Amino acid sequence: MTDAPTPAPKPVDPLHGVTLKAMVEHLAERYGWDGLGDRITIRCFTHDPTVNSSLKFLRKTPWARAKVESLYLHSVAHPRKQTAAKAVVVEDTPETSPDAPA
Repeated sequence: MTDAPTPAPKPVDPLHGVTLKAMVEHLAERYGWDGLGDRITIRCFTHDPTVNSSLKFLRKTPWARAKVESLYLHSVAHPRKQTAAKAVVVEDTPETSPDAPA
């Protein structure tokens, strides 16, 4: 039996398989266009922003793409806590209602 050499471990790339479009859509959904423009001050996020116009600019501009990738990694590593707007509302039942007779 021959011992095959073990391949060297490849560095883990957290962006592997994530498209630029998916990053922009995730960030726009999480922060909104205004919030995204506040975090990364580039014109494609502050003046009539759309996913397509942002992608065109980011594909041609490496420094801007690097900022988007960095913010995306930060947002994935630090997910938001559930906000009151998204919290599940449990309605009072007659047994648990504070106005129910004891």
